[in-house]
Amino acid sequence: MALQHPKITRRDMLQAGGIGLMGLSLADVLAMRATATNQPGAHATGSLPRSVIYIFLSGGLAQHDSFDPKPDAPDNIRGEFAPIRTRIPGVLMSEHLPKLADRIDKWAMVRSLTHPSNDHSLGHHIMLTGRSQAPLGFNPSMPRPNDFPSIASMAGNLVPRRHGLPSASVVPFNYIHHSGRILPGQYAGELGHRHDPWLIQASHNCPGYGPCPDCFDHERRPDREHIGTPVFQPPVLRLPEGLDQTRMESRRGLLDLVQSQQRQLDSSAAALDLDQHRASAMTLITSSRMRSAFDLATESPGVLDAYGRNLFGYSCLLARRLVELGVGMIQVNLGRNETWDTHGNAFPHLKDRLLPPMDRCVSALLDDLEARGMLESTMIVMAGEFGRTPRVSHLPQYYALPGRDHWGAVQTVFFAGGGVRGGTVVGSSDRIGGYPATSPQTPENMAATIYETLGLPRSIMWRDVAQRPHHVYYADPIGGLMG
Repeated sequence: MALQHPKITRRDMLQAGGIGLMGLSLADVLAMRATATNQPGAHATGSLPRSVIYIFLSGGLAQHDSFDPKPDAPDNIRGEFAPIRTRIPGVLMSEHLPKLADRIDKWAMVRSLTHPSNDHSLGHHIMLTGRSQAPLGFNPSMPRPNDFPSIASMAGNLVPRRHGLPSASVVPFNYIHHSGRILPGQYAGELGHRHDPWLIQASHNCPGYGPCPDCFDHERRPDREHIGTPVFQPPVLRLPEGLDQTRMESRRGLLDLVQSQQRQLDSSAAALDLDQHRASAMTLITSSRMRSAFDLATESPGVLDAYGRNLFGYSCLLARRLVELGVGMIQVNLGRNETWDTHGNAFPHLKDRLLPPMDRCVSALLDDLEARGMLESTMIVMAGEFGRTPRVSHLPQYYALPGRDHWGAVQTVFFAGGGVRGGTVVGSSDRIGGYPATSPQTPENMAATIYETLGLPRSIMWRDVAQRPHHVYYADPIGGLMG
């Protein structure tokens, strides 16, 4: 259920006003693609679930050059960056993450997450679904119906809606590589495409890498420069011209009358489900709070400066606003085209283009959530599809400037809020950062941690399009992480 920009067609429904009677055509789109919560066994019990913001670093962040430096390793493993101390004795980080280092009492890290793939496509599928193996018929260039559901799709399917909104969303774009490859793992797969996460398309498909408009290219290709379109432009949610709130309420009343008659003839789950999607359509179009959430210009200049006036900052800021509205899970894609794929030119690009804006926006998100009293109820998770090799390498297309290659064997994953015990380090990598040395964790453990935070019981099941039941949990949540 993608809200597109900047060229909105009639199919998008939201800007131009082609919504028909009471937004029925939009509701039909929502009914096909939004999340649903009334499948057998697809519900959570107990208190209102917490929220999760899953920040994804497509391309794979180098653990040595960020959260797991190895200052005593040889030069060709240590890399070019110096480590800095944090408030936690003995815990070091990259010199280019000073803001997060200063806030380490608010967050934790798992330095020992491991899975078996060094492939971008399968790595995305693994880390976006929380399942370490490849599904039957896996296609690295295109999502398949047999793919495992993404964590966001699972949350959208199982977490109860709040305020009539979808339970999960993705910002500011989905992952379509400039080569045309559509990365698998980001959709609903076996759940059925109608359960794909709510995509808020807020950024043009710039061919560059990094926090647009400060774009770059790893291989210094001139055609990968910023193309001059708006950096960040969420959809404008407004009623069609000439259709005010009073007329909208009148049409709602007429629709309710028609629907009540229809329900007497058809009381099926599908009919009730469509009511829910129509309610979401109404909320999206008529809610002043929703319209305000997408208007980042209403934030103070100080807040915008704190997050960073770029694609990284705007995306994290929108995620905070969506949590405030009641969206249960937001996946923030921090960089397209495998931005963090630092095979070469790694150290100048990490130093100047990647680590500082990430350090800035994630630190601002921590501060903002804490100041608003939301950090305890909002978990932040940050990971990529894999880590990077211990050994620094040189590939000729990168003008002999060094980098690191793909490495699924170990990466560091960031956790904060939602009950996470700040200052905690779970697990460790070996002396060269190549493999877990203690407390190895898997994507299944990470996914279980997210699901438990969202309030999903460990006995819960989900059903595929053929109504076959499946487990949600495939491992225990990460031990020692929560306070």
